[in-house]
Amino acid sequence: MPDRPDYAALTRGQIALLDRINAGETGLAALNQLVSLAREVLGGIGAGFAEYSPRHGRIIAATGACTRSVGQRVPRLDADPSAGGRTRVIPFHEMRKRHADRDGVHHLLAGRCEVGGLIVGALHVSYGDDAGEPTPEHHAVIELLAAQVAHMYGDQTGLPVHGAGPVVAALADGLAIVDRHRVVQLWNPAAERLTGRTAAETLDRELPFPVPPPGQVLVHRLPSGRWLKVTAGDLPGTPAMRVVTFRDSTDQDRRHEDRDLFVAVTSHELRTPVTVIKGYADTLTNHWESLGEEGRQEAVRVVNARAGELARLVDRLLSATSDDGEVGGSPPGPFDLAEALRAAADELPADLSRRLVLENLPGDLPKAFGDRDSLATVLTELATNADKYSPADTEVTVTAAADEATVMFRVADRGVGVRPEHIERAFERYWQGGTADQARNPGAGLGLYLVRRIVERQQGWVSLRPREGGGTVAEVRFPRA
Repeated sequence: MPDRPDYAALTRGQIALLDRINAGETGLAALNQLVSLAREVLGGIGAGFAEYSPRHGRIIAATGACTRSVGQRVPRLDADPSAGGRTRVIPFHEMRKRHADRDGVHHLLAGRCEVGGLIVGALHVSYGDDAGEPTPEHHAVIELLAAQVAHMYGDQTGLPVHGAGPVVAALADGLAIVDRHRVVQLWNPAAERLTGRTAAETLDRELPFPVPPPGQVLVHRLPSGRWLKVTAGDLPGTPAMRVVTFRDSTDQDRRHEDRDLFVAVTSHELRTPVTVIKGYADTLTNHWESLGEEGRQEAVRVVNARAGELARLVDRLLSATSDDGEVGGSPPGPFDLAEALRAAADELPADLSRRLVLENLPGDLPKAFGDRDSLATVLTELATNADKYSPADTEVTVTAAADEATVMFRVADRGVGVRPEHIERAFERYWQGGTADQARNPGAGLGLYLVRRIVERQQGWVSLRPREGGGTVAEVRFPRA
């Protein structure tokens, strides 16, 4: 670690970042540049940013030694009650609880990113074994850069990258911060718009509607006739304060909307295999003798394949009905990733297996730790996604590798690619990109959502990134056994 931050690099980087933002390049692209700037200025071997949701963080931007952590779930920096101040040094023995890999990292220097008292994430720079302790100047710079990240979130230009969670609710919906007596300390512009009450009329006065207990939802009708859906939670690190968020629910009922959407998705997803199974069953019943032995065997093979597909569809649809429930599976244990990938590839539908190329599956890979049986579902979903978003005459390649902490595989295509602002949205339930050939393979927006849930149940993580030369790479990492 250098004795002092590189202030010349900080100045150059800030100017370049402002130029980029002024040119309209905001969101994840600007965030990645700021993360790289943090590493350069503070002399780390890596850097990253974790965006926060209610229970955890997720690495959405990283560079250097932290690059492979993109997509990984990590605990919130403020989850530790002893963590005080806006910056903090996290030593390796504590970091092991937060990350599945070390990769030469000895400690992190982390800065909290806050918007109106709400912590939206943490910026961190990692250092190796030979680095000294950060100086007060290092702490001051990480605090400055973390504040700049928070400012980007406050502008709501391309950030946050997730389409759900309290970060979005707090920034896009009405937001109030109240004390133990329900006296308003903060009142955002969306709150003014929804209630018709200005900040001047509301600050230092009692909140004009009830506050529900944490974890519950209250529906409240304003004198104007507008209905609000209100939620509340304690402000992290400040037990006497509470964050209250609310949105207009006058013309919508989200539960009915989700139910109707699930019914539509279910009927769409199940229609094809059920139709094929019934068609071949009818053919076997009505034309048994005329089919001949070869024809009967082919019909039975198709029925068996479609029945397997139907079973997987039922499992994935049921798994997708709950945000908090576990995805079914066997208890995790050591398994041979290369062998499991070959077996999973053999189970793919014929139209997918024809495109799939198992390009580099080393026989000397260390054992992965996870649920081997779930790999068929994971590979099927990733291959289906690659097939959907790439030309039919191109290959979808599967490669595998390992490092000192993880065993991983990649599914790569030569399709339309993924835009930076869509990388995290692609894992949301029911979300789909708009450039796919919907007539050829319409889908339902559940595949990547399910993949992330399955992999994270096994203490792994999954990420997407653009492929050099065009296309997309999906990367899945499991802990080494």
